[in-house]
Amino acid sequence: MVSRERTPVRTAVVREALESAIGSEPLDVVDLGGGTGGLAVRLAEAGHRVRVVDPSPDALAALARRADEVGLSVTGLQGDVTELVSVVGAGSADVLLCHGVLEVVEPEAALAAITEVLRPGALLSLVVGQRHAAVVARAMAGAFTQARDLLDDTAPLDPRTGRRYTRGEVEDLLAAAGLSVVEVQGVRVFTDLVPAALLDLEPGASAALLDLERAVAARAEYQPLATQLHVLARRS
Repeated sequence: MVSRERTPVRTAVVREALESAIGSEPLDVVDLGGGTGGLAVRLAEAGHRVRVVDPSPDALAALARRADEVGLSVTGLQGDVTELVSVVGAGSADVLLCHGVLEVVEPEAALAAITEVLRPGALLSLVVGQRHAAVVARAMAGAFTQARDLLDDTAPLDPRTGRRYTRGEVEDLLAAAGLSVVEVQGVRVFTDLVPAALLDLEPGASAALLDLERAVAARAEYQPLATQLHVLARRS
């Protein structure tokens, strides 16, 4: 179970970078795989027009309840990345969020669909699991064979966690799809290594950890330690 004190630290770096990049002017936002709308509702509160595309009807029902509770309109659309263009329409998004999706789909086809949905100059916010940190995590758990297989990307695809990517692989995929990288951040560089009890019991620890995560997020030398990579890219 994720510590209550750990949760804001796990999400803040991505949320803050995204909010800074898109600004306050109302935009058309598509959240692919946005689930119950934790980020979508926040963006709607900021005045953006948000559509969430997700294959789960239960998640979309929870999204509707969450939006209703705060008196906001967020459109929930059932579908996955293979249906993205038909569900939301080509050239219909100023911003598209793809967080935790590229790990479990065919990446080239997914990015081609995403690029088709984006307007010229539009922004993609991509969050993917990062391979180097996954190798370390498996080794620390004693799963040495799994760590070795993942190191060379020869491990069978785990249906629960999916693929893991290096920064170079992500940048190559985006370039092939016609997307230009604007910014790369490491997400959860230290957070997943810190004992939950420390955050729960030590006053001020959560805030101090968040400050540290902000400080290292853009530093390339720490990104191989990050559980995830957050990449902002634009369609040309």
